[in-house]
Amino acid sequence: MTLADARDLPFWRRPVALLFLMALAMPIAFNTWSALLNNFVIEAANFDGSDIGLLHTVREIPGFFAVGVIAIILFMREQVLGLVSLILLGAATAVTAWFPSLGGILTVTMLSSIGFHYYETVNQSLQLQWLKIEDAPRMIGWLMAAGSLATLVAYLAIMALWETLDLSYNIVYLIGGGVTVAIALFALVAYPQFEAPHPQVKKMVLRRRYWLYYALQFMSGARRQIFVVFAGFMMVERFGFEVHEITLLYLVNLVANMIFAPLMGRAVGYFGERRALGFEYIGLVAVFLAYGGVYYLGWGVAVAATLYVLDHMFFALALALKTYFQKIADPGDIAPTAAVAFTINHIAAVFLPVLLGLLWLVSPAAVFLLAAGMAAISLGLALLIPRHPRPGHETIFAGALPAPAE
Repeated sequence: MTLADARDLPFWRRPVALLFLMALAMPIAFNTWSALLNNFVIEAANFDGSDIGLLHTVREIPGFFAVGVIAIILFMREQVLGLVSLILLGAATAVTAWFPSLGGILTVTMLSSIGFHYYETVNQSLQLQWLKIEDAPRMIGWLMAAGSLATLVAYLAIMALWETLDLSYNIVYLIGGGVTVAIALFALVAYPQFEAPHPQVKKMVLRRRYWLYYALQFMSGARRQIFVVFAGFMMVERFGFEVHEITLLYLVNLVANMIFAPLMGRAVGYFGERRALGFEYIGLVAVFLAYGGVYYLGWGVAVAATLYVLDHMFFALALALKTYFQKIADPGDIAPTAAVAFTINHIAAVFLPVLLGLLWLVSPAAVFLLAAGMAAISLGLALLIPRHPRPGHETIFAGALPAPAE
């Protein structure tokens, strides 16, 4: 069914409704896994900094191979692949507690990560194909808010019932993963196959004129690893946070994201990608330097928790990277470039967590100082984005330099 014909469907069966349903489904499994992860691996398998670094390196390997999506969409529609990936993510999350050892946790994490990264690759492609350029920043902001709402419900349940009902890791993982599987199965049955107006190139696409987008993706992936791997781990290892306390911290993040993500989407549409990303990276430099102060200057748990929330909020502005690419891309390049970009985003993720895990054992503050440097490099790159990017005007140098060959 074409996107034009889909306008005649009931609203709940339209493409944008499916995007919202998937945005609700994915975070339930993924963030249930994330909320319990640090406590689970420390209690069940006695993880230290090097172990958690290894775990996250394994978790990011499928992201490095996200380019494999291009081969799969030769015989499977993107929409179907996205929902099948959600099922894999949910199923692997559901059985996480069945394997309380280093080897078992690494294996289940690899399976859930394949589902997560292939879903995210396809989801980004479908968003940019199905949403109009003028609506994309606002709608992506609302999709982020919807994901936060789904996670909020899951976290509230964990907080309210973890100690009250003496829940086990196994029960929570089974419920969180099972809900995601059920939603994905429903979406497979309930929605028609939607056809975007521009057929997608089904081979690897690397274009020189997208170089700035690739560079920003690489730095984003490297920088994100430090937050994902070590910020939450610090709260448990240094400050002794328990499951309900970590969940409360995530809860604050979600409420903030529900409120500010739609506003950030509007801000990107109004101020443009260059200013939005510049603001994000300046904020991240300050936050990561302050993380270092938590260790060097002995700042307390309240400061660390505040920084964690601010860190999470700044990352929400990364939606500007999606809309920047949507504006400069050939319409048929969206699917293959989403896969290539995910692979580029995860180049550093394959080796950085395990190396930084070893550095963490020597100096946790040094890990965050390195992240501040990465954010500063990202800021320099973001300043090269034009105020109004478009094909042929991908950077501020367009027109001043000869047009590069593709």
